[in-house]
Amino acid sequence: MKEVESLYAQAINIIDSVADDLITASHHIHENPELNYEEFIASETLARVGAQHGLDVERSVFGVDTALASSVGNGPTVCVMSEYDALPMIGHGCGHNVIATAGLGAAIALGRIAPHAGGRLLYLGTPAEEGGGGKIEMARHGALEGVDVAMMVHPADADLTTIDAIALQQLEVHYEGRAAHAAAAPEQGRNALDAAVLGYMAVGALRQHIAPTERVHGIFTKAGDKPNIVPREAEMLWYIRSDTTRSLEELKHRVVSALESGAHATGCSCTTRFVGNVYADMVDNTPLGARYIAHAKHLGRDVRIPSSTSARVVGSTDMGNVSHLVPSIHPMIKVAPIGTAIHTEDFARYARSREADQAVIDGAKAMACSAIDFWLDASLRGEISADFARSNPDTDVL
Repeated sequence: MKEVESLYAQAINIIDSVADDLITASHHIHENPELNYEEFIASETLARVGAQHGLDVERSVFGVDTALASSVGNGPTVCVMSEYDALPMIGHGCGHNVIATAGLGAAIALGRIAPHAGGRLLYLGTPAEEGGGGKIEMARHGALEGVDVAMMVHPADADLTTIDAIALQQLEVHYEGRAAHAAAAPEQGRNALDAAVLGYMAVGALRQHIAPTERVHGIFTKAGDKPNIVPREAEMLWYIRSDTTRSLEELKHRVVSALESGAHATGCSCTTRFVGNVYADMVDNTPLGARYIAHAKHLGRDVRIPSSTSARVVGSTDMGNVSHLVPSIHPMIKVAPIGTAIHTEDFARYARSREADQAVIDGAKAMACSAIDFWLDASLRGEISADFARSNPDTDVL
């Protein structure tokens, strides 16, 4: 007991000593938002600050130019992850600057402690969570080999045990018609935009008959050139979400059928293409999550189960894929007032607030102490493994 308490204190003191640098890095990443696989400023910042505090961070690893990795020690392996990509137009509306630097703070502390705790730290900087599936690409290149548990924290409007993360697949749709002068000879045209609009409406009708937890939402990415030309082409991008990768398969085919109906009605053709990595549902490891909750509560945070509060976050993440490969946790940490939705301009502002800065430090501390528990408590490691086996993970997620 004295040993673990001593290591807790060491981790907390280390994180406090680097807090100013972590917060400065969080602000710098926030001020320089970068999209999927373009996070060169963010990855350089994390590697540089890590090196300043004794963490040897390698860049451009596991097949991804903006990925990071650092390994320290030997023994049971804890993987701490950072995300740092942003969103188009609204920058860090998901607060990945907080994720990035909380992960780095935990890694700096654990990197110093691992050799004395009989464990191994693996720190991974994982780009392109916002649709690019950076963790999936890295796992395909061996990033998770030898990893026993993985963890990260994600900002939200409340402290929650997890995100309600469901499986996701992206779908591109292309309609092909026939151009014509819309006033002089409309009868010669076949309107691809009409086909797309009808397909969109068909998906709207489909929504009445899917599971309440499923989500289907899309945008028009091409809708014609001029009003007086019958649109020859129209294109859309859709996100299809379901509870698991297994239930997602059925929903994908239903959505495609609905979209194709617009082409049949207008005499156009329709081509669909599933793109990107499939995101799996998130399976949080209960014993590991309990350790994080205990440490977060010790720091003054009221961590709640999503079903017990109105402050739920529903979405998709490539951390879900990780959670089917190794025992994982994805707790949410409060940075904004209750009711502030992620992926909004309001949330982007709160991601660079005093509350967000405190979340960087608290998240780092709670993860570091949870990792120490894993290293020192063999019975906890057994409970984590047993819980993971009971979760019936889907190993076909890469």
